[in-house]
Amino acid sequence: MSNIFEKAEKLTLPLVPLYGTVAFPAIPVNFELTDEESIAAAEAAAATDAFLFLATVQAPVEGELTLDVLTKTGTVAQIKQSLKTADGNMRIICEGYARAELLSMRRFANYRTVDVLCKMVADSDEYDRRGEALLREGYRLLDELAAMMPTASEDMVQAARAIRAPGAFADFVAANLLLRPEDKQVILELYDPIERLECLLPLMQEEAAVLSVEMEIHREVRERLGQNQKEFYLREQMRVIEEELGGGSGESEIEEYEARIREAGLPEVVEKKLLKELFRMAKTPFGSSEASVLRSYLDVCLDLPWGKQTADCLDVAHAKKVLDKDHDGLFKVKERILEFLAVKKLNPDLGNQILCLVGPPGVGKTSVAQSIARAMNRKYVRVSLGGVRDEADIRGHRKTYLGAMPGRIIAALTEAGSTNPVILLDEIDKMTRNAHGDPSSALLEVLDSEQNKHFRDHFTEIPVDLSGCLFIATANTLEGVPRPLIDRMEIIELHTYTKPEKLRIAKNHLVPKQMQRHGLTREMLRLTEGALAAIIDDYTREAGVRTLEREIARICRKVAKGVAAGEITTVMTVKAKDLTALLGPAKMPREHIGAIDLVGVVNGLAYTEAGGDLLKVEVLPLPGEGKTILTGSLGDVMKESAGIAVSFLRANAARFGIPADFYKNYDLHIHFPEGAIPKDGPSAGVAMVTALVSALSGRTVRRDVAMTGEITLTGNVLPIGGLKEKTMAAAIAGVSTVLIPEANMHDLSELDPDVVGALRILPCRTLYDVLPNALTDGLPTARTRSVRPMTAGRAQMPKRAKKE
Repeated sequence: MSNIFEKAEKLTLPLVPLYGTVAFPAIPVNFELTDEESIAAAEAAAATDAFLFLATVQAPVEGELTLDVLTKTGTVAQIKQSLKTADGNMRIICEGYARAELLSMRRFANYRTVDVLCKMVADSDEYDRRGEALLREGYRLLDELAAMMPTASEDMVQAARAIRAPGAFADFVAANLLLRPEDKQVILELYDPIERLECLLPLMQEEAAVLSVEMEIHREVRERLGQNQKEFYLREQMRVIEEELGGGSGESEIEEYEARIREAGLPEVVEKKLLKELFRMAKTPFGSSEASVLRSYLDVCLDLPWGKQTADCLDVAHAKKVLDKDHDGLFKVKERILEFLAVKKLNPDLGNQILCLVGPPGVGKTSVAQSIARAMNRKYVRVSLGGVRDEADIRGHRKTYLGAMPGRIIAALTEAGSTNPVILLDEIDKMTRNAHGDPSSALLEVLDSEQNKHFRDHFTEIPVDLSGCLFIATANTLEGVPRPLIDRMEIIELHTYTKPEKLRIAKNHLVPKQMQRHGLTREMLRLTEGALAAIIDDYTREAGVRTLEREIARICRKVAKGVAAGEITTVMTVKAKDLTALLGPAKMPREHIGAIDLVGVVNGLAYTEAGGDLLKVEVLPLPGEGKTILTGSLGDVMKESAGIAVSFLRANAARFGIPADFYKNYDLHIHFPEGAIPKDGPSAGVAMVTALVSALSGRTVRRDVAMTGEITLTGNVLPIGGLKEKTMAAAIAGVSTVLIPEANMHDLSELDPDVVGALRILPCRTLYDVLPNALTDGLPTARTRSVRPMTAGRAQMPKRAKKE
């Protein structure tokens, strides 16, 4: 294509962006400049050689004009005439000079300049037969379009027919007959004259087809117009007759809206805005789409609870009673709410706090928000954010869009009917982002106590005070929540329920709730504490109580069926031994430690969404070339921990009585059972080192010891999370000793007292503190020995078993 250019020249010119139009070379174009930056650019061009660069804005501009929103191809044009209007604007008449490619943009003084590559294209009226055929087809389509376009004058058609150059003809027709700016831009971006004409012909055909359909629609509209006018005249007669018969039916719709606005006690800015929209509606036809939009807008704005509040109950004792009645446990949440009420009582001007409850599913995050609202005597509204991916869900849509509606925050206020409700932002970690925007960014203003006093929804476009709302967010994890959003909230973690807590919740809440739901009384069904404990241990494995409630509901359904069928006539007492008949065999076999001490098998501890779990670590050395084989669906962090463990043992092999060349002659297979379950995290580091030392030295590991902790290359043991859940799992499995990082000793106060009493918890600063307490014979002596190939988990009976 290089041969079509006569010359190419790099220029620096003032920029004037065009909105909704496209300029072409050799064709005059006139427009009005309204912004100061464009006017300054035009004046700068007029002060020199009058040349400037015209580029079309292809996307809405919010804030500063950037290079991304401008078309890459524009037109170098020369100002032929300019005129300043009385309102400060400037009217410009330009003539295109040549196509140009936009290279860069920068600010100069009070306007913008651009670097462009100006390309002069050779366009001759001498062409081959294909060019002649294309030009003739263009003339034919020109006549067809002109016959359907009232704006196409005879002079314009004659001027187009007089053009013999394909490129100039394409530019002239595109500038004068094509209606869509994007179609014009397509023609402008083509430099080759023949390609330009080839691209123009399908666009002309499409435009002709659209115009044909429009003419058909106009004809149908004209036919219906007479009927509509007749119906309108008859309706007006009926309305007048009804008013005469009724002696006047009262105020008109406009007067009713005005009365509502005056009586609503709105802020001055809001009242002024609504009256302005009301006067606009008064000037529009009753049945028009614009009137319908304005009517919906006024209804939404007037339905907001302007100035309506519920009186806070600041009685701390009453609030504590309500919270304790509704929920067992959750001490941190309750304490925080009671502190808030106490401070609010002493300082009524205190702004509301923004809390975020983080914890696994089923621990009561959503239900505790309802209890908080009841304790404070406030309205409660739940806003579900799971799956929200559009900013408009939070801020609403502009009212000019078809089907526009306010965002979820404004809808929640309307639903609550007061300006100080408790608003639960449920599943805040389940929001996603896409091309429509980032909803979490829209929440930044909502959850900022300094900004939400003047929250503006895109639909209402009026400031709404959210400072009186108490926002409570919930999340299962903070991994997907942006850091700026976390910074605006006070994080309160809800941990896994202990077994005693689950028992209390079942007895005090779940059983009465399900019996009432199924129409049962205490004279029909009784669940013993042993049965509830067995359900918790053998039929559920979760952090919360949702599955527990479902199992209780299953029992209630079976009893209700028996009562209704007459099979049960007396009270049915369900004991642990009856559960197999009612619920089937146990679904969650209890995790137990082994019966004997094994070589290369260690009890690790893991933290999952369902709570704590006993995680076995198995190591088997095999004759090989020093490879480390990792199995069990492990994540990257866990694989790195295995590498650290092997490197640590290579550096300290002599100290543990391990052959110094074990990594050359043997492959190490490290396996975590239950391979279908993904596993990750650094806390299995100490367990892997212990299993490796046991397997390579032949010493057994105490079966009643479990451990957790991250390791470093120097042998230090670093702190971990989920200690409460891990120790609970250890106690349930029958472990007697748990080895934890020394840095986690401050967490002992948060552990379940029953668990602490049942376990011997030993702090470990380094791996040299771990191994003596984990291996049955203590640390191996520093001697050289060979590794014997063995079977995984080779057993050795503990000494105490021999004594027995």
